[in-house]
Amino acid sequence: MRTSILCLPFIAITLATDARGADNYSPGADSKMQAGVPKGTVVHFVFDASKIFPGTTRDYWVYTPSQYDPAKPACVYICQDGIQNNAPVVFDNLIHKKEMPVTVGIFVTPGQVKAPGEGALDRFNRSYEYDGLGDSYARFLLEELLPDVITRTGLKLSTNANDRAIGGSSSGAVCAFTAAWERPDQFRRVFSSIGTYVGLRGGNNYPTLIRKLEPKPIRIFLQDGTNDLNIYGGDWWMANQEMERSLIFSGYAVNHAWGEGGHNGKQAGAIFPDAMRWLWKDWPAPVVANAENQSKQPVATGVLLPGEDWQVVSEGHKFTEGPAVNARGEIFFTDIPNNRIHKIGLDGKVTIFAEKTDGANGLMFGPDEKLYACANGARQIRAYDDKGESSVVTEGFESNDLCLNQRGDLYVTDPLAKQIWFIPKGGEKRVVDRGIEFPNGVVLSPDQSLLYVADSRGQFVWSYQVKADGDLAFKQRYFHLHLPDGGSSGADGMTVDTNGTLYVATALGVQFCDQAGRVNGIISKPQNKWLANLCFGGPNLDELYAACGDRIYKRKLRVRGATSFRPSIKPRAPRL
Repeated sequence: MRTSILCLPFIAITLATDARGADNYSPGADSKMQAGVPKGTVVHFVFDASKIFPGTTRDYWVYTPSQYDPAKPACVYICQDGIQNNAPVVFDNLIHKKEMPVTVGIFVTPGQVKAPGEGALDRFNRSYEYDGLGDSYARFLLEELLPDVITRTGLKLSTNANDRAIGGSSSGAVCAFTAAWERPDQFRRVFSSIGTYVGLRGGNNYPTLIRKLEPKPIRIFLQDGTNDLNIYGGDWWMANQEMERSLIFSGYAVNHAWGEGGHNGKQAGAIFPDAMRWLWKDWPAPVVANAENQSKQPVATGVLLPGEDWQVVSEGHKFTEGPAVNARGEIFFTDIPNNRIHKIGLDGKVTIFAEKTDGANGLMFGPDEKLYACANGARQIRAYDDKGESSVVTEGFESNDLCLNQRGDLYVTDPLAKQIWFIPKGGEKRVVDRGIEFPNGVVLSPDQSLLYVADSRGQFVWSYQVKADGDLAFKQRYFHLHLPDGGSSGADGMTVDTNGTLYVATALGVQFCDQAGRVNGIISKPQNKWLANLCFGGPNLDELYAACGDRIYKRKLRVRGATSFRPSIKPRAPRL
């Protein structure tokens, strides 16, 4: 369906007005048609072929400015809940005055699943699509809606994230932020009006995540009023201010317009032109992380180095795991499906260290300079010498990951049996713990008095005190990890630094925790694949290596790793 729209002022979702009447906002000249300004066109379509939100039908409108040149990819602005804030007229005026780039507007409504008959109600997808966290809606835009727009209109749209803005009001605002948060490689400019950053489907988590997760290249304009909603889900006015404070704390480019209005579009309509000017200011200069403010968050100030990012060290594998460092700082890792262990030299050269490894998974060096491996395909623990020749240490049980202390004793996780094994150097193996749902990564604290075990299917990393005979005591669900929406932590391999900080490979990224069990920050994953394991390496042990999908990455940090084959280190006490 394709029809021209003559009456442009439109809002698809009617927002509640405020009974106290504190909404005395009037749109200015830039929100009204002006003589001599070329007018763009708006066309209407219906989209009902979503696989991400199956069964839904929705309307969308496409605004094309008169200045659009088919030879040049246009910038893009996507707005939830249809046409809001008289956006086509505002765009006509601002594009004409060169106060924003040539921009195609896409205005889309939430999906509805039509009822099977007159006696039933449609399923209204708005809260599900807009308030929910995760990447589903971003995928819908990128994989379904934008391709449909291009197919139907023939427009040439920029795929550069710096050229893409997204916005909305209320639930549409948190939806816009979520799309940019999940895919800053695709959206970097956000307009948020009376945003629903409250406890409906997890939006209330954003102020905390913004403070902890590595800053992303996002610019955001926030609008809200003192008479916004204060209901069962939370206080919208306070939530939007908390968002702003968190964004400033973490170094984001953020601006705002606070007022006295309620949960409606009146103030947003009045300030929309100024918000667009600010969002697009300095374009095409790129939006970058920490562009306008100095971040105060621990991930940026205490761990990361300015200008350093993840670098690919080795690629072309099937599934990488188990990075381990030797005394020289060289890294060894496994490619499980290919039954290989690889070595990364200090010169960066990658070679094959051992083959036919029976699916070797977790690795770690011992004080005897041998490389110990979980050869789970053979139900063995093996030790490799410097020539890549192996010998069996023990056998007869499943294994996933392992660690050694400075005496050469081993702790091994056995996820399927939900237990932890202890193998004393030269002694008989024995089970020292049972009951964790899926024990995976395992590592000792720098002073070797505590053992940490990750539960991939839960939220916590467990902590034990290590007794003199190797037994474990005082078991606690200790490190409180952040979870992806609707999922478990995915906690896998771990490593520690000399400060006693624990680094955990999780679904959200590298979560690092102080000795008191609190996540201080989250380093973004190097790619959107399973983050399996971590290890410090390099000659100064200040490079964090990550096994992520088919690649090994490294990133230089401010901190230095601790190795358990060296004498123990007593870290400083955490601030309580």
